[in-house]
Amino acid sequence: MLTLILLLLTATGLLALLRREAGALPALALLAALGLAGLLLGSPILGVLLLLGAGVIAAAGLPALRGKWLTPRLFALFKKVSPKVSDTERTALEAGSVAWDGELFTGKPNWQALLDYRDDGLSEEERAFIDNQCSVATGMCNAWDIAKEHADLPQALWDHLKRERYFGMIIPKAYGGLGFSAKAQSLVLQKLSISETLMVTVGVPNSLGPGELLLKYGTDEQKDHYLPRLADGREIPCFGLTGPRAGSDATAIPDTGVVCKQVIDGKEVLGLRLNFEKRWITLAPIATVVGLAFRLFDPEKLLGEEEDRGITLALVPRDTAGMEIGRRHHPIGSPFLNGPIKGKDVFVPLDTIIGGTEMIGQGWRMLVECLSIGRCITLPSGATGTARYAIGWSGGFARIRRQFNLPVAEMEGVQEPLARMTALGYIAQAAVYQTANTIDRGEKPSVPSAILKSQLTEFQRQILSDAMDIHGGKAVTLGPRNYLGIGYSANPVAITVEGANIMTRNLMIFGQGAIRCHPYVLEELAAKDADDLQAFDKAVFGHAGLVFGNAARAFTQGLGIGKPAVPFDGEAKRYAQEIARLSAGFGLCADAAMASLGSTLKQREMLSARLGDVLSNLYLASMVIKAWHEGDKVKDEAALFHYACQLLLGRAEQALDELFDNLPNRALARALRLAVMPRGKRFKRPHDDLARTIAQAVSHDTALRKKLLRNTWDTNDGVEDNPLAHYNALLATQERAEHLYRTVNKAYAKGEIPAQALHPEQRVEAALEKGVISEDDATFMRKREAEVLELLTVDDFEYDAFVIDKAKVLRHNAA
Repeated sequence: MLTLILLLLTATGLLALLRREAGALPALALLAALGLAGLLLGSPILGVLLLLGAGVIAAAGLPALRGKWLTPRLFALFKKVSPKVSDTERTALEAGSVAWDGELFTGKPNWQALLDYRDDGLSEEERAFIDNQCSVATGMCNAWDIAKEHADLPQALWDHLKRERYFGMIIPKAYGGLGFSAKAQSLVLQKLSISETLMVTVGVPNSLGPGELLLKYGTDEQKDHYLPRLADGREIPCFGLTGPRAGSDATAIPDTGVVCKQVIDGKEVLGLRLNFEKRWITLAPIATVVGLAFRLFDPEKLLGEEEDRGITLALVPRDTAGMEIGRRHHPIGSPFLNGPIKGKDVFVPLDTIIGGTEMIGQGWRMLVECLSIGRCITLPSGATGTARYAIGWSGGFARIRRQFNLPVAEMEGVQEPLARMTALGYIAQAAVYQTANTIDRGEKPSVPSAILKSQLTEFQRQILSDAMDIHGGKAVTLGPRNYLGIGYSANPVAITVEGANIMTRNLMIFGQGAIRCHPYVLEELAAKDADDLQAFDKAVFGHAGLVFGNAARAFTQGLGIGKPAVPFDGEAKRYAQEIARLSAGFGLCADAAMASLGSTLKQREMLSARLGDVLSNLYLASMVIKAWHEGDKVKDEAALFHYACQLLLGRAEQALDELFDNLPNRALARALRLAVMPRGKRFKRPHDDLARTIAQAVSHDTALRKKLLRNTWDTNDGVEDNPLAHYNALLATQERAEHLYRTVNKAYAKGEIPAQALHPEQRVEAALEKGVISEDDATFMRKREAEVLELLTVDDFEYDAFVIDKAKVLRHNAA
């Protein structure tokens, strides 16, 4: 009995100390005390074993002892097995900042650190711009007209964008820009997402482009000249980075600049001779100034002794001799202006280098730092805005579209995708807004930018697919009335650009996060590079404490013991505690994968992707909890909150489960599964009851629907007709309409209305004639059915409308 008690005390005490990462000394004291107790109280074998354990801890855990024998050996081994970090990788790792993503790597996230990013909302000027100017812009958009009739935005819309300084959202007011916050920029793009072309046209110049590069790195002369002209649209910018052989691996650009001298107007000018071929450059066909990335060489050593000067950025006017620009690519589904740029022996003076000669060779760092913010905003905001509109359209359509004498929104086969797309849109809204808020608080989120770009554009893919399923034939027939099909076909653009999702998920999220966000890995690599044994000792044994701490936290919390304190109550408390549990499991698995696979983990992309999926889903769930905690809650939102959290945490557990199934070291995989999921997976697919509640809420005129559709164009006050406004108006009178449908259909079933009254309009007239409904009711239903029929109608065209060369039309029925 004594032995059992000592064993229980040992296990409980060690688990408690490990959870707290208390260090070697308390563990040593615990084992020594219990070992002595065993010797004195009649359990000598256990006592000796515990004292031996204390000795091992002393030798390996106390700095004065381990430094003499263990640390040097570990340091030598680490130098052999640690992955080599290239200069470009190091630049990427050092770019940006670490915030909540770093907390998730610790296994004991400090929720208060997340809540400390206070949200001060928007300024009155920002709110007014979204409500007014953005409504004007969206009111000029018709997807068919933009994509098929003009392959461009209308001229009036271009004029509006320039006049209202949309291209200067990130440019300070001192230079004539709007000086908007990241949150405002995101919400502008969400509202403009009614048109993929409009969102991209406004988003790209405010993301990775000359404007942000000039702001951060430009010389005073460059800022004074270009920023006011970019802000008011006198200059249209583009940025040439990718090319035929440099896409995801942007550092492999083969484009070159050579330092040389050339006589211009009788004067010898020191400059660069550029040769380049760029593709997929947004706004290139109409750009007046081109940002270029190239590899700079100085073979004559005109600038110094170094010949290979590295990636450099320059700003080249459109009319520079030797540059070919103006042709277009044809992006799938969307005619946003995108095209190639070529240059042969293009000479530019040195002052075209962004930031001047001091920034020669700093191009990759400049790009990575800018992209870490831009990728958090542009495409994630576009995906979130698309979700807002798709939810509004789909909920409205599902309610007015009737089959089998009831709205299809009452059919569970429709409710399932409607609820799913609504939950994904809800997650996206929370994630992009809360991350933009951290940017406004000074963060430069590099890893979250990869999470948001890849995850939210994948959400967009699922949302649009679900919306197409719900709309059926309405959405598969293109024409001016089809508000969905063009955007659906354009979705691959968002999946592919700014870091293809395949690469981002498999390589970047965990590959970058494992080093950048981990509390100790970057310190260990730095100690290796500096050959600093003392720094390595501190980092590696801190790392060891983290590993044992995460193992203890994951195991005990997995058993339901010792749930962490979190600053939430009600619905959010449980989910925050589950995120903390899975954070500990994620941290343990990340360290186990790095230790067991070493540098080969880079090549095991499927494993890296699953670890990235865990981090991504924990990050997104955290953003949902923060938004719920701080937001104005409305009726039925709790169902959506539960659905979103359960979906994300279930996805995180599924990723861990697949990781355990595929780790090469099977003994390690089994040990990790036991430690991280001692009771198996906790989260299943969200319950059908939640889906039913959500589907009902978004297909009726409810507070939840209104909240989800904030920052959309939902009024019918534009140049173009607004289907969302029509759906909202119909839903506002849905209760009266449903009562009349039931009344008329009941009369028809009883034979009170003629059997040949098959159309709804015929039944209304017959019901009025028979006295089943009043004249007022009939007038209401006539108007309603006309509006419903218009929303259900699809377009048709002349037989040869889609043939460019009419001479090639096949006339099958010429007679």
